[in-house]
Amino acid sequence: MGVINTGSFAKALWPGVKAWYGEKYDEWPVEYTKLFDEESSTKAYEEKVGISGFALAEEVTEGGKTPYDEARQSYINRFINRTYRKGFVVTMEAMEDNQYDISSLGKNKAQALAFSMRQTKEVLGANVYNRAFSASYLYADGVELCSLLHPLFAGGTFANELAVAADLSEASLEQACIDIASIPNDRGMIISILAKSLIVPKELQFEAYRILESVLQSGFANNDINALRAMGIFPGGASINHYLTDTDAWFIRTNVPDGMTYMNRTDTKFGMDNDTDTFNAKFYAYFRCSFGAADPRGIFGSPGA
Repeated sequence: MGVINTGSFAKALWPGVKAWYGEKYDEWPVEYTKLFDEESSTKAYEEKVGISGFALAEEVTEGGKTPYDEARQSYINRFINRTYRKGFVVTMEAMEDNQYDISSLGKNKAQALAFSMRQTKEVLGANVYNRAFSASYLYADGVELCSLLHPLFAGGTFANELAVAADLSEASLEQACIDIASIPNDRGMIISILAKSLIVPKELQFEAYRILESVLQSGFANNDINALRAMGIFPGGASINHYLTDTDAWFIRTNVPDGMTYMNRTDTKFGMDNDTDTFNAKFYAYFRCSFGAADPRGIFGSPGA
C-alpha cells in the first residue's frame, strides 16, 4: 500500500522551499461526454437487447391468407458496471512535521486524486474508440465495433466503416455519409440514419475544422460550395478528443438511439478516514460505470489509410 511518509517529502520537514510544482495543471474540459450518451444505472449490470421488426408486406391473391411474421430478440449487449478506486495515506508524522501549509499534504493531494478519477473516465471512454477496429474486442454480434461484416437478423451484413480505409478528407466524409444512409435495420429495410458529429484526435483538429467550416470546397481552387457545411450534415460539429491514440483514425456519431452508451452507476465519491491504530490519514475516491455500444449503427469510422 502506498503511504506518504516523512521520507516521501523530505524537503517539507525544513523551511526553504520556494514552491512545489508538478501537481497543478490546467485540464481539458470533459470530453468523454461528447463520445457517449449518458444513462443512469441502478444495477450491477444493464442489458440492451436488440429486437427485429417485420419484413416487407407480401402480395396475396384474392381470398388468400394473411402471411404472419415473427419479431424476435436479437443481440444482447451487457454493460457491466465495474468499480474503480484510488486512494492515499499520509502518516501522522508527515502531517505534523510538515513545515508548510498542511494542505500541501492533504487538500492538494485530494485535488490530485480528483484529477486521477477524471482522467480514468476519459481513458475508459476513449478506449472504446481506440479498440473499435481491433478483433481482440468483439461485441454481441461477434465482430469488432467498426466492421464491414455486422450480421443482420434477416441474413446478410452491414458495414459501419469505409469499404476502403481512408484518411480524413472532404471526399471520405461524403462517402461515409452515403454509407451511413445505406445502413439497414435487422430486416434489411431502409431506415433514416444521419451523421450527428465528427470525432477526431488532436492531430486532425485543424483538418477537421477546414473541412467542416470552409464555405467553399476545402483544398480546391474552384468556387464549388462546401456541401457538407451547406447541407448541415454535422449539426454537432467536430469534437476533438485528446485521449484517442490513433493519429489518423476518425469517427462519426449518428442519430441512432442506444448507440454509444455511458452507464453511470455511481458518481465519483470522495472520503477521508483516520486509522485508529496508526493515526494515519486516509483519503480515497471511487466510481462505478461502464462504457460501450449497444447498436453499432450509432458509430461509423475509418482507421485512416
